[in-house]
Amino acid sequence: MSGVDGWAGAGGPAGLVDVDVDGRAGFEAVFLDPVGQEVRQRWEDACVAVAFEDLAPVSGFPVVPGRRWGPGLWWSATTGRHVVAGSNAMRAQLMVLDRDPQVTGLAGRPVRLVWRDGRGGAGSWVPQLFARYADGTALLADCPGHAEAGGERALRAAQAARAACGLVGWRYRRLEPLDAVPAANLRWLAGYRHPRNQGSPGDADALLEAFARPRPLLEGVQAVGTPMTVLPAVFHALWHGSLTVSLDSPLHQGVLVGPGPVRAVAGSGGMGTAGVAGDCGGGGV
Repeated sequence: MSGVDGWAGAGGPAGLVDVDVDGRAGFEAVFLDPVGQEVRQRWEDACVAVAFEDLAPVSGFPVVPGRRWGPGLWWSATTGRHVVAGSNAMRAQLMVLDRDPQVTGLAGRPVRLVWRDGRGGAGSWVPQLFARYADGTALLADCPGHAEAGGERALRAAQAARAACGLVGWRYRRLEPLDAVPAANLRWLAGYRHPRNQGSPGDADALLEAFARPRPLLEGVQAVGTPMTVLPAVFHALWHGSLTVSLDSPLHQGVLVGPGPVRAVAGSGGMGTAGVAGDCGGGGV
């Protein structure tokens, strides 16, 4: 699993570190400053002073020979900038977070966590994803392709990252892969996330009026104008949440579309994946 950035340990099976962090040493953050110089700082201080969402990756995503999909760039509608994505699983989670109205910043691998355990062993880990929220808190996350990805090392590193985030009121998560249908629907809507698809100045008001109550997609589109010109604006509105639709079933011309907004999934506490409001039977992603 990309995200493992080197381990050393004293004792434990296969050289794994004990995540019982030495209270005297604590955690440190390693990152690149705006001119590309590596900086090492006490974790709690860095979390207050550093805008990780604006930083370049502290280490690159590996290119695995034979894998069909390698590292790439995701254009974020939230920030208007590209975010490095190391896998299909990570790109899917970027799509989800990019739609969350509480998310204000995104970055790929901007910080390395470093720590020492109580027995003198050292460990480090680079979470794949960083998301900043409007309230100033943040999410560090890894995006495994399956539950066992990364093995025991990844699970132990997750414990350390979770402990580090808990010190500063942030959250760490191993984000579960999306189901196939919601992922396909998000990929489709993501193709219309750019502002060029929002239509003419009057289209937004016309769409909100047409879908003030849930109605079939094509029916509402035809009430506004020609499908060829109106559909991109509808998909743009569905991406940004001014209109909503269930993502749990394949999108089609008869799917019910209703008014927004997108909201965080119940129980997420504003941290993690986003979903769709249930006004028209929408389900969370």
